Amino acid sequence: MKCFEKLVRDFITSSLPASTDPLQFAYRHNRSTDDAIAHLLHTTLTHLDEGRGNYVKMLFVDYSSAFNTIIPSLLTTKLGDLRLHTSLCDWISNFLTDRPQSVRVGNCASSTLTLSTGAPQGCVLSPLLYSLYTYDCTATSSSNTIVKFADDTVVVGLISDNDERAYLEEIKHLENWCQENNLLLNVSKTKELIVDCSKKQERHYQPVRISETTVERVDSFRYLGVHISQDLSWSRHTSSLAKKARQRLYHLRRLRDFRLPSKVLRNLYTCTIESILTGNITVWFGNSTKQDRQALQRVVRSAERITHSELPDLQTTYYKRCQTKARKIVKDPTHPNNRLFSLLRSGRRFRSLKAKTERLKRSFFPQAIRALNQGN
Repeated sequence: MKCFEKLVRDFITSSLPASTDPLQFAYRHNRSTDDAIAHLLHTTLTHLDEGRGNYVKMLFVDYSSAFNTIIPSLLTTKLGDLRLHTSLCDWISNFLTDRPQSVRVGNCASSTLTLSTGAPQGCVLSPLLYSLYTYDCTATSSSNTIVKFADDTVVVGLISDNDERAYLEEIKHLENWCQENNLLLNVSKTKELIVDCSKKQERHYQPVRISETTVERVDSFRYLGVHISQDLSWSRHTSSLAKKARQRLYHLRRLRDFRLPSKVLRNLYTCTIESILTGNITVWFGNSTKQDRQALQRVVRSAERITHSELPDLQTTYYKRCQTKARKIVKDPTHPNNRLFSLLRSGRRFRSLKAKTERLKRSFFPQAIRALNQGN
């Protein structure tokens, strides 16, 4: 059945219009978590760069059992709006309705229940169907953005002149949309993060209330594996990476004691340690401090002594991945950030992005353009 589900998934993906929900970065070709994070950070940094009094509010939304609340009839209506074939919509409706479910423990089994709500857990189609179910959850104001990666949703409010009305109205609109689509917001796990780099002004931020409950405000939030702090520093994130990577060095040393070949140890480093140190590296390494980079590089040097081989340094890895990611975006006109890569009249170099602050200059997109221009 899973093989057939994969065929259906691929057929649906190929049949969707390229413009469908461009800020949904999950389950799409040439999209990954670092695309979602890079877009979120670039939107934030650009707004902060435009005016000293500007600040940004981020609402990290959490849904309660998101996949289990899909209404099949509502989903098929939305699929029809996306111009998918009627027979395919009918098949999906039949697939999701009247599903028998029971629990078996050893030789004992519970009575069978019939479900007609939600998508099956572990089903190949479920993540894609959920992303299509929420495709019409988009920002209603130009001063707001809603970034999605599957059910990880962030409402970004770009605040100017201390006017938060559009942002608060956006959250109210999201709350109403959830009620209309049978999605339940988990207010206790929903968090708000405020990025405000203006030290001279005293702010009185308006609290966010959902279902008569005030949303907790935090100074850091782990989003798609990356710790985003209110000052957009990366010390907390890099400290977490270094700690986790050092723990893996213990296993590398133990295997060295068994006299495994250097090549095997190096492969183990690549799979278990380098993958930690370089996860989403394009979005955070450029703005990390010298001390943070040195702490991570010390882990690499320790691994070199254990494996008795030369390993790629993080700066080189960062530069190469920026180039690779940038080339993919340039070749993909449907990517929401493709517009940032504009060729000069010569046709050989890309136009540099304007930036007043070092935070924006050292972020992914300006750095990626520099990497492309240096490689040409």
